[in-house]
Amino acid sequence: MKKVLFVIPTLTTGGAEKSLVNLLNLFDYSTYRVDLLLFKQEGIFIKQVPKEVNILPIPNTLKYAFKALDADGMKQLSSLNSNIRRYLGVFLTRVKYKSNRNLGSQIRWNLLFKQAIKELPGDYDVAISYMHGEAMYYVADKVHAKKKMIWVHNDYNAEGFNKELDRPYVAKFDKIVSISDECVNIFCDSFPDAAARTVYIPNLTSSSLIKQMAREFQPVEYVEARRSDPDKVILLSIGRLVTQKGFDVAIQAAKVMQDQNINFIWYIIGQGELREKLQKQIIEAHVEQRFILLGIRENPYPYYYHCNIFVQPSRYEGKSVALDEAKILAKPIIVSNYDTVKDQIIEDAEGIIVPLEPDQIAQAVINLINDPRKSKQLSEYLIKHEYGNEELIEMYYRHIG
Repeated sequence: MKKVLFVIPTLTTGGAEKSLVNLLNLFDYSTYRVDLLLFKQEGIFIKQVPKEVNILPIPNTLKYAFKALDADGMKQLSSLNSNIRRYLGVFLTRVKYKSNRNLGSQIRWNLLFKQAIKELPGDYDVAISYMHGEAMYYVADKVHAKKKMIWVHNDYNAEGFNKELDRPYVAKFDKIVSISDECVNIFCDSFPDAAARTVYIPNLTSSSLIKQMAREFQPVEYVEARRSDPDKVILLSIGRLVTQKGFDVAIQAAKVMQDQNINFIWYIIGQGELREKLQKQIIEAHVEQRFILLGIRENPYPYYYHCNIFVQPSRYEGKSVALDEAKILAKPIIVSNYDTVKDQIIEDAEGIIVPLEPDQIAQAVINLINDPRKSKQLSEYLIKHEYGNEELIEMYYRHIG
């Protein structure tokens, strides 16, 4: 049996995390022995990891290094080694590079974690960093494997990484995988030397499982919203509460619609570092009764199934898992016109593509509300097409080896 290691920071809500769980649930465990290393053993998707996967205990130096980023963790990190670079690394990433977390992670790894974290014991046939960033640096520097692979889930240029800092790490990988054709092109433009090693493999999605889970219950929030007003239009967005997802723009779009007396309520499923900031913006816009941050939901599919319109106001994406799921459940989609969106949405057939501006998003929603025939047309197109792709697991096996 081939011994394979997957590395990802956590299994909290997110497209890359969900993509990995989908892959692990389709994996052939008669051929592969699979270890999974998390930097923090947390997240709603941990319970969905199949029992055949061996979740490794977190090595102490890795555990304390990432705990050092928490308010109470500096003491443990300093006890590992008092080298001043560690303090400098934390200072740079928490203060100087606070506005660019990905660049901060690069600086942090080179000045702090690269020296503090020990190598992972053991040898693997294949080691896979399932996310770009510190998972990639860890696999490159700290894991022994005959073959190393990395998954790139987003538009590399939009992520804020320093290419020159990443270049020597990219060179250490035998295969780079990205999840859309456009993301492959963007990555190859950034790293021409890696073009021959870079391939497109889509995220795996099980349409039958999603449809089954979507019918498990009706969200209580929706029931309450429609009890007093059965005609209320329910909008849904799903994503981490981070700048990338554009929820700050969505709040302003909600304000525009409220000012026009549109009968709607907009729910957001997800958690993230911007929750407090977004909640403050919601209050300032006076849309507390219209724009609701629900947090994480272990089974989000009934929220898709019972909503009227799915809205994705992202600034950038690779290939959105949430959009794939909305397509499988045949929901009318409104999505922002980020660079890679047409890899995933056929305009005016699978969804409405609009500029990432509050007025434009609001008007697209209003247009769909006022034009039920268009809404029905979008759904009917999606119903006629199959968006699950479990059979593509064979592509994964070919590249993993």
